[in-house]
Amino acid sequence: MQMDDDVFFAFWQENSEKEKSSRKAFMLGLSSGFAIGGTVIAVILSGWYQRATMEANSKMSAFVLFMAILGISIFIAFMYRKFKWEMNDQRYQEILAKKRKLNTPDAAINNSSAS
Repeated sequence: MQMDDDVFFAFWQENSEKEKSSRKAFMLGLSSGFAIGGTVIAVILSGWYQRATMEANSKMSAFVLFMAILGISIFIAFMYRKFKWEMNDQRYQEILAKKRKLNTPDAAINNSSAS
């Protein structure tokens, strides 16, 4: 067992429910979504692909674009927070399984006979 795993195990036992609604993970996901949206706006405004820019300007309202970016950003934020929590919970379950395996009587018998 590594010291890192022990520290994480203790942290996750105490904070798993709090982390489910963590603002930090949500804000990281939200900023990622806004970064994607900002990139889309930059590409449209730069005129990099003139035909796409003409199509966007003629058929799309700015309000719809901003609402789409906001919706995508919020979706990414929720998904990132859920993904982060699932990854941490998976790590916790793996550490718990290792601890249970080390503490079973069969493991002690197998270790003593292997020596």
